[in-house]
Amino acid sequence: MLMGEHAVLRGALAIACAVDRYIHVELRPRDDDRVCVDSALGVYESTLGELAESSELKFVIAALRQWRSHLASGFELKITSEFSHRVGLGSSAAVIAALTVVLDRFAGTGFSTEQLFDSALKVIHQVQNGRGSGTDLAASLYGGVIAYRVEPRELIPLKGLPTLSLWYVGYKMKTPDVLELVETKRQRYPELYDGLDRLMEQCSLNARAAVDNSDWNALGELMNVYQGLMDALGVCDGNLAELVYRLRSAEGVLGAKISGSGLGDCVVALGSAKFGDLRFEEIPIGLSARGTESEQLAESRS
Repeated sequence: MLMGEHAVLRGALAIACAVDRYIHVELRPRDDDRVCVDSALGVYESTLGELAESSELKFVIAALRQWRSHLASGFELKITSEFSHRVGLGSSAAVIAALTVVLDRFAGTGFSTEQLFDSALKVIHQVQNGRGSGTDLAASLYGGVIAYRVEPRELIPLKGLPTLSLWYVGYKMKTPDVLELVETKRQRYPELYDGLDRLMEQCSLNARAAVDNSDWNALGELMNVYQGLMDALGVCDGNLAELVYRLRSAEGVLGAKISGSGLGDCVVALGSAKFGDLRFEEIPIGLSARGTESEQLAESRS
């Protein structure tokens, strides 16, 4: 997420991008109705008819249940990631994006990218009690930098590809828990929080133009403004604030802000930041113009 966190849930524009760290989902058909999943989050086995609950693989099981009527047999799923599941980075959305594409391929349904998006977003909403804008899902499916609005839906590929640095603060709070915390505060001061939404929307609109025109100085300034709005929401803590200001002090960095819902997870910097003494973990990334892709494996459907 580059811009639009929180406010996107109430109709504001968001800016997000796909990075070159990937989730891989491999499907191998079986001759029976067994479903076997092997992932860093856990190992799972059930039947296609039952698809028993799994606290570690809630998103995966919800997606399989949604696709169950289209699936002719059981299969083995292997899910691997190029980054730790402890880091947010929209990893749940990336898993669902990849899984939805591979199930579409296996079932032969031939959905369009928009239909795949709708299907995957239903899974996210089911697991998260209706919460979730789908912004990170859209970035995973389409790739590149996108401008996205929930309703009425807008999904616009942008032209620029900025240079970004990403740093992990060492922990993260689950997004639904952060959203619930913010909503509790919003109920006490609804007019103030509506005002923050409007300012966030204006930042995103200006950021969209900045990315399209490759105006990185403007984008950096807007990222700094948006960080102040995230702080006003109450989703910035001491470690995140330290990381943001250390990154802003680095030569070549034009702006830095929380990326995602906040209260942990990552800070994104516009530019390349190098430190020898920073106590936080850098996650090397580049932007990827590629969205979710599938390919046929030898002697299998995947």
